[in-house]
Amino acid sequence: MSLALPGPVRPAAAAAVLRRHWPLLPLAATVLLLLAPLPAGDATASGKVGPADAASLLLAVVCAVQALRGRVRTLNPLGVLVLGTPGIGLAVSTATAGDPYAALPGFVRYLQVFVLVPAAVVLLVRDAREFRLAAGCFVLLGLVQGAVGVVQYATHTGASYQGEDIRAVGTFGPGDVMGMATVVAYGLVVATAAALAPGLPAKVRRTAAGCAPALVVPLVLSFSRGAWIATVGAAVLVMCLAGIRRALAVLVALAALGVVLVGGLGLGSEMVAERLDSITRVSSAPDQSVTDRYTMWAAAESMWRERPAVGVGLKGFPAHRDGHSSLGLSSGSDTAGAGQAFIKQPLLSPHNMYLLVLGEQGLVGLLALAGGWAALLVAGLRRYAAARDRGIRDCGLIAIGLFVWQLTDFLYADIGGPSTVLTGVIIGLAAWWALPSTGAADGRPADGPAVR
Repeated sequence: MSLALPGPVRPAAAAAVLRRHWPLLPLAATVLLLLAPLPAGDATASGKVGPADAASLLLAVVCAVQALRGRVRTLNPLGVLVLGTPGIGLAVSTATAGDPYAALPGFVRYLQVFVLVPAAVVLLVRDAREFRLAAGCFVLLGLVQGAVGVVQYATHTGASYQGEDIRAVGTFGPGDVMGMATVVAYGLVVATAAALAPGLPAKVRRTAAGCAPALVVPLVLSFSRGAWIATVGAAVLVMCLAGIRRALAVLVALAALGVVLVGGLGLGSEMVAERLDSITRVSSAPDQSVTDRYTMWAAAESMWRERPAVGVGLKGFPAHRDGHSSLGLSSGSDTAGAGQAFIKQPLLSPHNMYLLVLGEQGLVGLLALAGGWAALLVAGLRRYAAARDRGIRDCGLIAIGLFVWQLTDFLYADIGGPSTVLTGVIIGLAAWWALPSTGAADGRPADGPAVR
């Protein structure tokens, strides 16, 4: 199904499309406003509200207005429970924090990412066509940011890496080296799923198949081990869900592309090889970044043992870090390049979302968040296995692929930076697929507004 209009686009027809799908404009803006370059500044500063965050606030407001008008999808009790329980856990963690006022900014941020944005996406996206529009924004974002990253590598204007300004970071800057890798990986997962989905038109599949290899290049040049691991895991799962025969063909093609790019063209071959090798020796001869990560993981676990039920409170990790860390922790990571002077960026989180939640919110917060994520993943896989309509299975591939990427990446990263708001969008897309509207027949999302 496509939104393309046959023949010339007439103003009346374009106005009709805009009238029908205007609630999606804030959702598209939430994704695409991450193309706007942010001014270089102190990477350690917190509490910044970017254009994408402002768009997500507008998205929540539009959802509230549409809900009052009865123009949103309906949710079953499981959907209400999964989307609402994290808010209760966040409120408990904030109220029981040593300094509730200091925890309040964290409460607002978590509420935005894990409650408001996912709920708005689930309620406003009414059919598979609108889902594909939202997913297409991820591909566009990844292509543009990836192109900027490739230029940075080629012209030595990227972030500093091993003494050279070659690390591809897009418009996110050296203070958020994971930003470009994250959005490029999102686009790659969506493109891979669309290329393999049998229900999509051949033209769409061919276009997606062309976008996927193009996105591999900037992902490699990001030198982000966590993004590589998450992307491989999500892509393999998507290929297996689409069919083993298709999966083998794509794996062979990607392997050949990797040999050409790294082996034949020498695209960062030595640095990529060193980065890959470092994954296999994280315990025998880890670099300082891995040592810092393990040290902070142990600190988060120690915080949880101190207050196992509710943790030390939202935004409490930096204040309690030194009291729970060993002497192996460095003073911070060095960031420079891409238009920014040298800055020693302090380590303010354990770079593991599950341990961050466990340390700051305890078992109550972890069960509220991770328990809901597990329920969405299981429900999404079950719905994909039972889906009889091939015309919407591409939505399942995209939703599951993005969600698995995010859950895998949470093993090596946590929320932070401008791209954090996309986490909420992805959870919302996963919930849209896993929790079909109760007002739809055969479990398929209604093509129009649900009746209250």
